[in-house]
Amino acid sequence: MEYARLLNLISSIITINDRDNDLVHELFEPFSGSRGEILEPQGKPAEFLYFINKGFLRLFYFEDGNEVTTNINCPPGFITSFTSFIEKTPSTINLQCITDCELLRIDKKNLDYLYRQGQKWGEFARVVTEHSLNYNEQRTRDMLVLNAEQRYQKLILKQPDIIRNVPLQYIASFIGIKPESLSRIRRQIIS
Repeated sequence: MEYARLLNLISSIITINDRDNDLVHELFEPFSGSRGEILEPQGKPAEFLYFINKGFLRLFYFEDGNEVTTNINCPPGFITSFTSFIEKTPSTINLQCITDCELLRIDKKNLDYLYRQGQKWGEFARVVTEHSLNYNEQRTRDMLVLNAEQRYQKLILKQPDIIRNVPLQYIASFIGIKPESLSRIRRQIIS
C-alpha cells in the first residue's frame, strides 16, 4: 500500500513494467517522520529525496531569529533541499515534518542508479523537474505581484488541504506575512 501512490504517479507519466515496479520497491525506503521532526537539517548535505504518502512537510530557514517557510508540501509530492541533495553541499534550509508523515525516501546514489535504468526514468525526472520549476516560478511571481490577501485566497483555492492541516504561523510565513496579518485577512474574508 505504501508504494501505491508513488507507482500511480510514476505510471501517470511513463509506462512501467514489473521490473520497474521492483526497482521502486528496492530503491525507495519507507520512512515515518514525527510531527516537528527535522529530517534534513540546515548546515548538512541533504541525504534523501522524500516522496510524501501522508502528511505535510515544510522547508524553512532562520532570518533574524525568525523562521521563514519557503515551501509547504503535501501528498503526492517530492521534497528535499534540492540544491543540497543534488550537489552534496551543506543545505541552507531545514526540512521539517509539520504533521506525522508517511514517506518513501531515496538517496542520491540510488536515484542516479534508477535514472541509468532506461530513458523513461530520465523522462520521468524531466517531467517532475519541469513541474517543480513551473511551481517555483509561479510562486516567485505571486510573491512579487499579488498582495497578501490575494496570495492567501489563491492558497485557499489551489491548496485547501494546506489551509486545513497546517498551523497558521507556517501559512503566514509561507505567504510572506506575520501571523497577526493573516488573522486580520482571515477575519475580513469571513465577514
